[in-house]
Amino acid sequence: MQASRLEMALDTGVMRLPETGQIAVYHPVAGDDLSALPKDRLRVISAFKPDHAGFAAQGYAMAGTGPDALALVCLPRAKGLAYALMHRAMAYLAPGGKMVLDGQKLDGIESVLKELKALGLAMGEVLSKAHGKLIVLEKADLPGSWADAETVIEERFVTLPGVFSADAADRGSALLVQALPAKLPSHMVDFGAGWGYLSRAVLARDGVKSLDLIEADARALDCARKNVPDDRARFLWEDATSYKPPKNWSGAVMNPPFHVTREAEPALGIAFIRAAHRGLTPDGQLWMVANRHLPYAPLLAELFHKVEDVGGDGAFRILRAEGPKKAEVKRAGRADK
Repeated sequence: MQASRLEMALDTGVMRLPETGQIAVYHPVAGDDLSALPKDRLRVISAFKPDHAGFAAQGYAMAGTGPDALALVCLPRAKGLAYALMHRAMAYLAPGGKMVLDGQKLDGIESVLKELKALGLAMGEVLSKAHGKLIVLEKADLPGSWADAETVIEERFVTLPGVFSADAADRGSALLVQALPAKLPSHMVDFGAGWGYLSRAVLARDGVKSLDLIEADARALDCARKNVPDDRARFLWEDATSYKPPKNWSGAVMNPPFHVTREAEPALGIAFIRAAHRGLTPDGQLWMVANRHLPYAPLLAELFHKVEDVGGDGAFRILRAEGPKKAEVKRAGRADK
């Protein structure tokens, strides 16, 4: 969301704040400026733990439900999630309430506006600024197919619109599952567990007594709870890059994300690796998959005593690392600069 676009909409009258009533803001991301809105009437809805924590730290209400006098939906890139957010926002609007949709062109705002117009909804003036658009819509019923409904894939996993790899198991994760040994360490962690594909495979191996599923997307973690019905599993809505376990793990798996924007950002995967390094026991083991072009192998060599290539294909590389070099954390920190 662009604060300048929101402020311009208020200044020009394209968007008007209701005199009374609750205002909901859906899916704002870290760095979004909501100061143009009355903080005492706001509730912020965010399923992504780092964003949720950031707005909570600023004192915003992060709980509650409608009815809302106004709902501001910050358009995500994932079309399925965008539909689900708009459907939810409309459903929670009070009679006479309005929904404001704000998004960047690169995230598909123009195609979404075309779909909304095709539905014949009552729409206000479109405000264009800062490579994005903002529009106000009257309360209306949106298609039931836009609701946040579960999908069953491979006849055994449930997913939700907009979660990573919602339509099928990710190719990299599938390769990692194939490369895992028949027996794994006793206390495992899945960094960025998503909807639980890797975790389920881990728990099927011999030797595993416990597994922590760490996932920042609350919706994906809700799916994982259904996909991994195992008493050994513990589901943690946390930022995998900063979570500190009460007791170190003896083994870890990960398929770290590397996109926050449209550009590849290896720093995110590096942060996952550093988190595994911090959280593993001295003899702990890490199995991970990543695109071959990403520069993770040198960092692993800095942080672990033993690193080996154990599989993959032309696009993905499976790496196994063992024995974190606990005494060399400061020196290894230079690898991601």
